[in-house]
Amino acid sequence: MDALILSRIQFAANISFHILFPTITIALCWFLLFFRWRFVRTRDVAWEEAYYFWTKVFALTFALGVVSGIVMSFQFGTNWPGFMERTGNISGPLLGYEVLTAFFLEASFLGIMLFGRGRVSERVHLTATFLVAIGTTMSAFWILSLNSWMHTPAGFQIVNGQFIPTDWLAVVFNPSLPYRFTHKLLASALTASFLIAGLCAWQLIKGSATRGTHKAMRAAVFTAAFVMPLQFIVGDMHGLNTLEHQPAKVAAMEGIWETERGAPLTLFGIPDQEARTTHFAVKIPKMASLILTHELDGEVKGINEFEGVHPPVAPVFYAFRVMVGVGSLMLLVAGFTAWRLWLQRKQPEVTLPKPLLWVLSGMAFSGWVATLAGWYVTEIGRQPFLVHGFMRTSEAATTLPPPYIALTLTAYLVVYGLLLVTYVGVLKYMAENPKEHKQEAPTGAMLGKAGV
Repeated sequence: MDALILSRIQFAANISFHILFPTITIALCWFLLFFRWRFVRTRDVAWEEAYYFWTKVFALTFALGVVSGIVMSFQFGTNWPGFMERTGNISGPLLGYEVLTAFFLEASFLGIMLFGRGRVSERVHLTATFLVAIGTTMSAFWILSLNSWMHTPAGFQIVNGQFIPTDWLAVVFNPSLPYRFTHKLLASALTASFLIAGLCAWQLIKGSATRGTHKAMRAAVFTAAFVMPLQFIVGDMHGLNTLEHQPAKVAAMEGIWETERGAPLTLFGIPDQEARTTHFAVKIPKMASLILTHELDGEVKGINEFEGVHPPVAPVFYAFRVMVGVGSLMLLVAGFTAWRLWLQRKQPEVTLPKPLLWVLSGMAFSGWVATLAGWYVTEIGRQPFLVHGFMRTSEAATTLPPPYIALTLTAYLVVYGLLLVTYVGVLKYMAENPKEHKQEAPTGAMLGKAGV
């Protein structure tokens, strides 16, 4: 494989690993804020137990997200020097804003959130948790602003091959940002909800549940049941936006080869890019046009309209179906579990049926699967462009010898694989031994030694 393909694989591996952790922490911190607020309001110790257990999970997840994010940022220079050389006037400030606002805010108040119990007032502690939650959300905003600009570039001119901003509001709030940002926040809420519900279910199965387990599970399940329908609505709006700005991506997602009105929806099939057809396709007449254009006879452009400028069809086609399939399963499980919990709302300590607990624990990381599938649809679907319509990926790739890239790629895969297995193992251990991770309030003697 040449340097271009290896660089793409390496960056994909790095961002695939990195995105797993912000997808949890963005929403998990808002759950922590809710848990803490409920404790302050009710003085129910169960809420405090839930807060401190999941604070440990947040800290571990946040640490892995920061470390992998730093490694990923280096690759802009090592693997994609042409990207920073040409778009640095736009990408540099946006990445800088993320550090100056979001990351500094998180770093400044994370210590208070983690270790402030008994050392600061309840109001300050709650405020610190709120500011960390704001920081994680702002971080997602700036990163997605840059990513969205790469898909729907606006507010710039090209001077001597370089992208020069002419309207920063148009750059930041580019046409696809509202949909991508909202879609990502909802995806994070679902990922965190299923992780909480899954680990709580595992605690109930293993008999290690605490008083906070039931509180956290109910909050997570009802959140997932509420958010999942919203995600489908926002996804539909995002699809309309993508059809307007990136019709080739939509054609690949749906496996539509020829432009037609009343295009059928292909549920399953095997796309063949050489033969320009989808084998063994199972179709629903006119449904693709209805979904994509909201008209039964709406026109949908086919892949053949974009010869030489469309993405590889098979990965986009399959990843889209994985995303929708896992999302549909999450909707069913969240809805059914929320219904069961609602029926027993007067007996909140009564556990769910064991088969349902096993389903929830098995789906603890289902949000990761859906998120990665959706991310692959987004990023592979932009090919062959890095900045859609203006800059091809091949123009920005490094000229390093392929063996060097292959060596570092192998190292990344080994290290990330070990870290991922370790992360899941630590979460399992924490869930089975929650009392070992219970945080106690500092005593008077401890405060005296600390000089407080």
